[in-house]
Amino acid sequence: MKRSFWVEDVRALLFTLPAMVPLTLFWFYPLGYIIYLSFMEWDFMSPDKLFVGLQNYRDLITDPSFYQSLRVTALFCAGSVLPVVVFGLGLALLLNRNMKGGSVYRMLMFSPWVTPTVAVSIVWSWIFEPEVGLANTLLKSFGIEGIRWLEDPNWALVGVLLVTVWKSAGWGMIFYLVALRSVPTELLQAAELDGASRWHKFWNVTWPLISPTTFFLVIVQLIQALQAYDQINVLTQGGPAGSTRTLLYLYYQSAFDAFQIGQASSVAITLIIGCVGLSLLSFWVGRRTVHYSS
Repeated sequence: MKRSFWVEDVRALLFTLPAMVPLTLFWFYPLGYIIYLSFMEWDFMSPDKLFVGLQNYRDLITDPSFYQSLRVTALFCAGSVLPVVVFGLGLALLLNRNMKGGSVYRMLMFSPWVTPTVAVSIVWSWIFEPEVGLANTLLKSFGIEGIRWLEDPNWALVGVLLVTVWKSAGWGMIFYLVALRSVPTELLQAAELDGASRWHKFWNVTWPLISPTTFFLVIVQLIQALQAYDQINVLTQGGPAGSTRTLLYLYYQSAFDAFQIGQASSVAITLIIGCVGLSLLSFWVGRRTVHYSS
């Protein structure tokens, strides 16, 4: 009996090897090397690395720019995840009806997602141009003074968030469209026979049944927000005055601008720990709030 279980374990291991090889090469090994570098002082060019222990982490927790980046990262996550979910659901509810040209509208709403982020960011940098950009032209047509979108520390993060939400809302819409069409019509009809209003049908029937989709979108969009780089690099380069510098962009600047690989690695490890913590928290909340229909 024991030998049979041992044979089954060996077979299972053999089946997982094709997946474990690339996972080890491109995830476990780089992660281990980053952890190793976080205890070193290295300038990316010298052949020697100096072991400094926890000094990189001590320098990180005493660096004001780290806490500024942490705050910007939290604001960026909150300001991108929630609007993408809300606007994605709103667009899906509007386009879920049998309307003329609905497929065209869905294609137009989804097209920003398949457009490269760099191209989208370049176009929006023209829109945000203070003097002749479309954004300020529209504001001035309503008698509102123009905004220096990407040059004012109070507005730069808002500008980056507008680009991020505009690009991702159509992506969320597609998932919600599929979820809405999988809601059993029998339940909606039964609720209507019981005298439920449109809002009560949505809140008590539709919303619980599409909660797995919401949970999925929140998790994936949260990870994408933590990994956001392209739009920040094109639009603001982390400025002005660090107002759009997230933890990932702080890592980039530490590694490839300042060539402080040890400090950059400590930022990367901190970011990974944050991703894992937020994912565990999300799954803990999901087990209590997400409704999975049998």
